[in-house]
Amino acid sequence: DYGSSLTVSLPAALQPHQPFQIIVRYTTADGPAIWWLDPELTYGNAKPFVFTQGHSVCNRSFFPCFDTPAVKCTYSATVKAPAGIQVLMSATQSSYVEEEGVYQFYMEYPVPAYLVALVAGDLIHADIGPRSRVWAEPCLLPTAISKLSGIVERWLTAAESLYGPYIWGRYDIVFLPPSFPIVAMENPCLTFIISSILESDEFLIIDVIHEVAHSWFGNAVTNATWEEMWLSEGLATYAQRRITTETYGAAFTCLETAFRLDALHRQMKLLGEDNPVSKLQVKLEPGVNPSNLMNLFTYEKGYCFVYYLSQLCGDPRHFDSFLRAYIEKYKFTSVVAQDLLDSFLNFFPELKEQCVESKAGLEFERWLNATGPPLAEPDLSQGSSLTRPVETLFKLWTTEPLDSVAAASSVDLTKWRTFQTVLFLDRLLDGSPLPHEVIKKLSECYSSQLDSMNAEIRIRWLQIVVRNDYYPDLYKVRRFLENQMSRMYTIPLYEDLCTGTLKSFALEIFYQTQNQLHPNLRKTIQQILSQGLNPLPAIDTTAVTTDTPAIVLEDKVSEATNGAISLRDVNVSA
Repeated sequence: DYGSSLTVSLPAALQPHQPFQIIVRYTTADGPAIWWLDPELTYGNAKPFVFTQGHSVCNRSFFPCFDTPAVKCTYSATVKAPAGIQVLMSATQSSYVEEEGVYQFYMEYPVPAYLVALVAGDLIHADIGPRSRVWAEPCLLPTAISKLSGIVERWLTAAESLYGPYIWGRYDIVFLPPSFPIVAMENPCLTFIISSILESDEFLIIDVIHEVAHSWFGNAVTNATWEEMWLSEGLATYAQRRITTETYGAAFTCLETAFRLDALHRQMKLLGEDNPVSKLQVKLEPGVNPSNLMNLFTYEKGYCFVYYLSQLCGDPRHFDSFLRAYIEKYKFTSVVAQDLLDSFLNFFPELKEQCVESKAGLEFERWLNATGPPLAEPDLSQGSSLTRPVETLFKLWTTEPLDSVAAASSVDLTKWRTFQTVLFLDRLLDGSPLPHEVIKKLSECYSSQLDSMNAEIRIRWLQIVVRNDYYPDLYKVRRFLENQMSRMYTIPLYEDLCTGTLKSFALEIFYQTQNQLHPNLRKTIQQILSQGLNPLPAIDTTAVTTDTPAIVLEDKVSEATNGAISLRDVNVSA
């Protein structure tokens, strides 16, 4: 993960503070930051594709750099590409000489190394606002336009009204093939987003707004150490929810927050309350990739602390004023938590006089260094009109005896918001395995409705199917996996299939579909399929498979990811 350092000895005659230049000639073909795709791994199947993903410490495999968020610099780049290949970078200025096939890029503001990003492929664009355009493969562009035209400017304007001017010039978005390993990345001027999210409108809204928020929190002001990632992610999540409240109302924001906090507590249950990764100030041990510390605590526990600070002010608009001053003071620099907290207390001297930083049970130091759940959580009562129907329906299905099927089956999930449906399904997942009668009735009531919904909803229903060994709907699991190439929509299902009695079914699907998966994803799934020591049980899959015989792989121990924590619990935007 870390590579090896390059040490440069400076001439003895060099005077202190004397400017100097170092030229490093190097070649890189492959590495953690650089993802090469054959045409078959793109949507258009026409041209090769390449993108980079630098977060957290991957860009050292892309170019020689001080690969730490504490160091920021401007950069320029010259990129030569074949005709018909569009090249983009996270830069404020760009030019193209068609005769030579050469692109020139320049980022005029200092950024940390992880925010230098490049993408090249069969990409075309359309303007969706006065300072925004969307880039995508030709077959995806109409969908991207229909989803985002006009509304990105609305989000930018709302963010500016809260936190001051947008300083990066353009805010463009590029949709990447399903091999993109995360959901989204806040590269300045050019947000990277996985194309798979296009079909899930509400998740698309939240993901883009979160990346918009990073333009202030993370990109302009950056955490100086990876041990305090919450300074970027917690503040960006808070800002994201202030923006959604301004544009979509408090009820929608509270619903999305309830969904995420549910996931936080699920992760807490899996990891344990004493797990050190639940701290906001995580100790980064030598040799540990900081990306391994990315979890929902970074986002949601960080958000809860920021929300708590805003409540101390009495009015969120007063806290907005503080954050504007914080951005203005520290923009283009990197900070530690004490910088934020000192600035907060200096901005609100009356709170400093009250010693709010050492209020019993809610001490700032405890927020930062205690393991376990947030010390306080936000009041989500403004979302009750959206969350109460979810709670009511869940109780109808999980209260014994099951004599409320008629009432439950009358609920039309197609009229619910996506976050309501996924919150309901996640809670059913938490309660799985369910009694056979319950899963049978659930399928009768909702399976056909869910078939027409987006992938975020369908994958959760299919996980319920798998965790309950509900054979009549297993063909839908096969159909879903045959049409998915994205990590976020394949790994959770393979994890669940291999945890239960359906490993041979999973193996069969994998061997039929592996050629359409990126090698990195293929390797991860192979590791999941190889886990375990117990012999595979003999199961009857004739009701759920095609005529292709099942393929059995001997179990062996491997250094695989921990299947006990499914990706649905930890999959978050960068």
